[in-house]
Amino acid sequence: MYKIDAHQHFWKFDPVRDSWITEEMDVIRRDFLPQDLMHILMHNQIQGCVAVQASQSEKENQFLLELAASTPFIKGVVGWVDLQANDIEEQLKHYGKNEKMVGFRHVLQGEPQRDLMLKPEFKHGISLLNKYGFTYDILIFTDQLKYTAQLVAEFPKQRFVIDHIAKPDIKNKEVKEWEKDISEVAKYPNVYCKVSGMVTEANWYDWEEEDFKPYMDVVFDAFGIDRLMFGSDWPVCMVAGGYNRVVKMVRHYMADFSDTDKAKFWGGNAIKFYNLEV
Repeated sequence: MYKIDAHQHFWKFDPVRDSWITEEMDVIRRDFLPQDLMHILMHNQIQGCVAVQASQSEKENQFLLELAASTPFIKGVVGWVDLQANDIEEQLKHYGKNEKMVGFRHVLQGEPQRDLMLKPEFKHGISLLNKYGFTYDILIFTDQLKYTAQLVAEFPKQRFVIDHIAKPDIKNKEVKEWEKDISEVAKYPNVYCKVSGMVTEANWYDWEEEDFKPYMDVVFDAFGIDRLMFGSDWPVCMVAGGYNRVVKMVRHYMADFSDTDKAKFWGGNAIKFYNLEV
């Protein structure tokens, strides 16, 4: 079984650029580079990872692609482009020359315009991704799932993946509205989902494995085993328990799954979705 962590980050900490890392997240207010992750992956028998953008700039893309070029276990990079730019196609052609650049995402969760993804200019950018073989990571909060369903319906050939199961309010055990909306999105076969980022939506200091079962039940039922992938969201997960504890929780949930299904979830689906060379 070839295992992939489909969602993690690297950065050289910048207090201005990384202002989202608040003082209560002090444990991650420092640099995180491949040498910090390598031994964690080895400990968990994970062979590769996908590095996802943490800031929205071309400089970030260059930083991640340089790390990927010198780090064999970084199998792909999800970067950022301004999908609304006039020269978006030229940018995609440029990034298409680098096999490690596998897709893009935008921090939609932080946009004041909650339905930004439905702007004609944004959708024009989305319409070009598949032409150059790129995937799209959808980073949203639950209130944006209704717009997401409209977006993915318009582009049936585009591969999309929902990051962090769309960040339901696990801390307050809110399931129903999120379940209805994410199940609607899951009806579209071109949409995958990352089982990632859950611990930071729970009570950071007092969560139990049982807290996540209702949410995993929903996504495993809605998306099915062929469209789900594991992501650690390291190093962000360190604010709420750390890498090894996240892996342990997911492994316990999947204890009774077949070896075939485990192989899909822990690596096969990510390799297929991102078209990774392993």
